[in-house]
Order: sequence, then C-alpha cells, then structure tokens
Amino acid sequence: MAQSTFDRRRVNGPEESFSPVFDDEDDAELGWTVKHGRGLADIRPIFLQPGLVSQANGSAYIETEKTKLACAVYGPRQSKTTTYSEKGRLNVEVKFAPFSCVRRRSPLRDAEDRAVAIAVYQSIVSSICLDLFPKSTIDVFIVVIENDGIEGCIASGSIAASTALADAGIEMLGLVASCSAGIRGDEIRLDPVEREAAAADGTVILSCMPALSAITNVYQSGRVSVQSALKCMELCQDRCIDVHAVIAQSLLSSRTSTG
Repeated sequence: MAQSTFDRRRVNGPEESFSPVFDDEDDAELGWTVKHGRGLADIRPIFLQPGLVSQANGSAYIETEKTKLACAVYGPRQSKTTTYSEKGRLNVEVKFAPFSCVRRRSPLRDAEDRAVAIAVYQSIVSSICLDLFPKSTIDVFIVVIENDGIEGCIASGSIAASTALADAGIEMLGLVASCSAGIRGDEIRLDPVEREAAAADGTVILSCMPALSAITNVYQSGRVSVQSALKCMELCQDRCIDVHAVIAQSLLSSRTSTG
C-alpha cells in the first residue's frame, strides 16, 4: 500500500486563502447618520403588556420596534439554602433565543447573557423591599426574542422586569424606568439601535425611579467624557418620566381588564 503524504502532525491550511475583510469607516458613519423616522431626543415606541404568562406570579412582554423581550417572575418562595437570611434574594437570568440575533446563537449561556443579567439586576434590586421577604427568593427570567442592540436589551429588560414584579404584587419602592443614549462627537442620540450603538464613540444606560427622583443604575461603555455623560444622564432621566407613565398605564389597564 502506498504511503500517504499527508502529515498528521501538522495543521494543514486550506488550499485557497482570502484576505480578511475589515469594517469600513464609511459603514460606521452610515450607521450613525441613517435616520429612523425620529428625532435625536426621541425613543422608539413602546408596547408593554403585563400578565401574559399565566403560570408565573407576574410577567410582562415589551416590544420596541426590533427589540422584543418576555419576562416572568416567580416568587417570593422559600429559599433552597439552609442558612437564614434577614433579607430576600433576587435572581435574574437572561437568555437569548437562538433566532434572536442575525447569527444564530448557541442555546448555552455565554458572557453576554450574564452581562445583561447583571445590568438588569443592578437596575431593579434597589427598588424591591427585600427586607420584607426573609429567607425567600425572587426569580426573574428574561427571554430575548429579538435583539437590536445590547443597550436596548438592558433598558427594555429593566422595564419589563420592573413591570413583571409589580404585576406579581411584590412590594416595591417605585417602578423602574430605563433609557439608553449613544454619543458620537458632540451629538447625542437617545435609544440607539444596534448599528447606531456600534458606530457611537460610547453609550450610557440610565435606570431610575422617576416617582422618587432616584437613580438606581448607570451603565456606561466606550469613550465618554464627563460632560457628555452628565448630559446623557439628564436627557435619559427626562425621557424616563415618559416611560414611567407607559408602565403605570399598562399596569392600570391590565388590572382593569382582569378585574
């Protein structure tokens, strides 16, 4: 038998090779300059519906154009740990559906899922009266059905989680509203989509309780100056007042229809 010339000890490359393709700066500029039918200080329209998951204690579905999420809350229920705790525990889990992104995602959780879950947790944990639920656990599960930017997922996830917690009848200090902003040069654009966030120099996500005028979390990424960050926080906080009205109206409409 003739001996094979294939060397098994080496990693043989492909017969054909192609030059790598890099992102063009013109494409990034185009992603920022394209208008989406709204002004720089306008956010995408919000559709919010509480109480869609009948098996959960509380739930909410939120849709902002191409960002769609479903949230379910279970609890408060007895904690599985044997140690006594005077304050309740909040668990937040975020999962992207395999078809939620342009490229099909693996069903296993990755670092991006955990990053979004941590950001949502930090946004809503201070609004819950956990001291009223000793040795108890509140579980929040968020499924991203369609993704149009991580910034939109964090903001929408915080809104949906707060709405679901209120729908479950859990004692809270106030409803949490959230808004994101993208910065490129001296221009600030609220609620950026995925292409706008990718073309931006930096992004800021602010979560707050407008009823108490209290900020619960600020999430910033990229290169943002102090003055620009403060300006973004001011614009986002003003827009959160409108989001808070949408949350309150959706909860009121849900209770009126079921009652």
